[in-house]
Amino acid sequence: MKKIVLLLLLPAYCIAQLPDYYTYYESVDFNLSGEAIKAQLATLVTETHTTELIYTPGVWDALKQTDLDPENNENVLLIYGYDDTDGVDDTDRSRDKDLSCHTSSCAGLWVREHVFPRSLGNPNLEFEGPGSDAHHLRAIDSERNSMRSNRRFADGEGHSIAISGGFFYPGDEWRGDVARMMMYMYIRYGQQCEANVVGSGSSSYSTLGDMPNIFLEWNAEDPVSQYEKNRNDILQDMQGNRNPFIDDPYIATIIWDGPAAEDTWGTLATQMAVAQNFFVYPTVTEGTVYVNNAPENTTYTLYNSLGQRINVTATANTIELEGNAKGMYFLSADSEAMHQTVKLILK
Repeated sequence: MKKIVLLLLLPAYCIAQLPDYYTYYESVDFNLSGEAIKAQLATLVTETHTTELIYTPGVWDALKQTDLDPENNENVLLIYGYDDTDGVDDTDRSRDKDLSCHTSSCAGLWVREHVFPRSLGNPNLEFEGPGSDAHHLRAIDSERNSMRSNRRFADGEGHSIAISGGFFYPGDEWRGDVARMMMYMYIRYGQQCEANVVGSGSSSYSTLGDMPNIFLEWNAEDPVSQYEKNRNDILQDMQGNRNPFIDDPYIATIIWDGPAAEDTWGTLATQMAVAQNFFVYPTVTEGTVYVNNAPENTTYTLYNSLGQRINVTATANTIELEGNAKGMYFLSADSEAMHQTVKLILK
């Protein structure tokens, strides 16, 4: 049997408003939601991950480029850090990029933080593959790295701090970074890097039940910084893939619901609202199907289960399937504001 592959493209109006890297997302249909779009993004970030960094020296070399302080390129920013003036090393927010530690005596130096702890992977993250994916590796003060250890993330406020019960709050400045990295690691590595393993608390926002509420809240509360954007661009050059949740945090809202994050592209929130209002009924029919809330100038195309196009009579409010063979069909509804595919059964 011939395999039928459907390539779902961004609508033209959406492409026109995306940044220079928009072509990276050409295979993703942002009118989808939940598991469907999560699966498309997982395929994208996996297939474009064309280069795996070597843990040593590859990751060291990467962090000395990706983690540079935008205000002082002689320094790297230290994740979870917050104060360079209190005379305490482990609270430092930045440090000389050349003061990295490659031995066991690392006081006052910086090391590599696995934001998704290696020991929480299933199986544990090796130094190859997810363990060397720089999308979740950050420069960190060595003592703060030890203090975080493999503690799971929990909600808090203020600066980073260890919380009783084996938890850790990354700090107000870093919580959004953490959330977006954990979302990336989950869609990239699936069950090996489940978000619920590294994030505490309920996952009630999403019917999928696979994304902790705190990550969706942090993603909305702490917008993407220029530092994150710089890292994403550099890592695409190094690894080939991008973190979609840095490019537009609202993608997480489309997948998992929860608090509405910033729609960086300015198109996804409107697009999602249009798609959610549109519906077709009944999906099991003897011939006539009705359409509600279709955008202006929507066109309809009907395909059978083999992917063959079938003639169909359609008006603004009704679609007539009568006269076709009984069975399963796919109705494609397309307009400038929306692309939706609905499965229909003709009995």
